Amino acid sequence: MLLTAASCKKEVANEDQRPLAPAPKLQTQMDTDDRPVIVAFGDSLTAGFGVEPGLSYPDFLQKELDAAGYRYRVQNEGISGDTSSGGVARMESVLRMKPAIVILELGANDGLRGIPVEKTRENLDLLTGEFVKAGIKVLLAGITLPRNYGPDYIREFDRIFPDLAKKHKVALLPFLLDQVALNPRLMQPDALHPNAEGNRQVARNVFAALRPLLSK
Repeated sequence: MLLTAASCKKEVANEDQRPLAPAPKLQTQMDTDDRPVIVAFGDSLTAGFGVEPGLSYPDFLQKELDAAGYRYRVQNEGISGDTSSGGVARMESVLRMKPAIVILELGANDGLRGIPVEKTRENLDLLTGEFVKAGIKVLLAGITLPRNYGPDYIREFDRIFPDLAKKHKVALLPFLLDQVALNPRLMQPDALHPNAEGNRQVARNVFAALRPLLSK
């Protein structure tokens, strides 16, 4: 340990004697990639909870777009555990990206936590309205809740997505996890999150709903 520390000190001393070079200007992918941006804005279902990096639905969506010849870049802005209120807090950062399209997938964690439906509706209404006002196309991704949350709560929750899509005249994917949620082979053991193959199907669902909003 002492030898390592002494060696490090010697290296630092030698480096201190070298002339300083100007720091290179770092370019981010967003600086160099001029493709229109599609922001996948959501919670763990978007982030890719429980799967290896590169296996989230936005990753598979990028492959679908590329294979079909659509020139877009998908930006994954999913945060596990996020709620619709968290989405409102992050809204400005998404607006600063100036995306062409936002895939809005939030609300599931609100429902799982028993947050009043009207609060979730209010937040998603605000998010959708602000994106539309900024000239951004929106795909609203619907989600539902486990049946043990009670029929009345679930009924009111499920109505949020078609109601807001109609109000703001935006595209709607009625159920993000269609063909996935009830298939154990496509879900993780928690029965809440898709596995890698499930995310591949989710990407197909999203791509089908997204296609009318795309241009080549």
